[in-house]
Amino acid sequence: MDKLTTAISLSPLFRDLPLEHRIKIRQISIEKSYRKGECIFTEGDESNGFYLIVEGKVKIFKLSSEGKEKILHIFTDGEPFGEVAVFSGSEFPAGAETLVKSHLAFFPRNAFVNLITEHPTLAMNMMAVLSKRLKQFTAQIEELSLKDVPGRLAGYLLYLSQEQKNEGRVALSITKGQLASLLGTIPETLSRMMAKMAGQKLIDVQGRDIALLDIEGLEELATSGRLAED
Repeated sequence: MDKLTTAISLSPLFRDLPLEHRIKIRQISIEKSYRKGECIFTEGDESNGFYLIVEGKVKIFKLSSEGKEKILHIFTDGEPFGEVAVFSGSEFPAGAETLVKSHLAFFPRNAFVNLITEHPTLAMNMMAVLSKRLKQFTAQIEELSLKDVPGRLAGYLLYLSQEQKNEGRVALSITKGQLASLLGTIPETLSRMMAKMAGQKLIDVQGRDIALLDIEGLEELATSGRLAED
């Protein structure tokens, strides 16, 4: 089984489908390779299909009128992005760029819509993924609106510990600058908050490896959104 077939089989969009359906999905896919830092699409481009990451890492972002970048999400192996194209056929609402050398699968909108028409289960899977994505963005908006940077950071670290299945330690797969953008702040503020949290024995930072020293304290911080004063 090649890497693309494996990625399709493991993706939340497709893994519950019968093998014969996954074979058809494989047949309409177009493999694409990108270098690190290469643009996949920009905000406003025609959305004529969507993507699945076979191997790699992709950031979804928007630029302000002043050119400041805000990272909305970072996707990795097995995750789809750009799915809005399947239903709307309109423009991409944000840009996408690779963070590392990446191997992607592209699914043309017309061919994929034909498959959905033949296999309604596929539409239900896609709706489930989009619902989860909407929930994530709603939570992100709440985090950015109601919590200070330490609360956002604590919540993200706890989320990472669940994703990486390691309650005591997490490994950042992105730079601190990218993490700052994802959390809606600047690198200097992020570094200052990390130092404060380390000073209060909540975390211990060693490069991109972060030990979670006080899970209860981090959970309280993630809920309150504010760091206790020294």
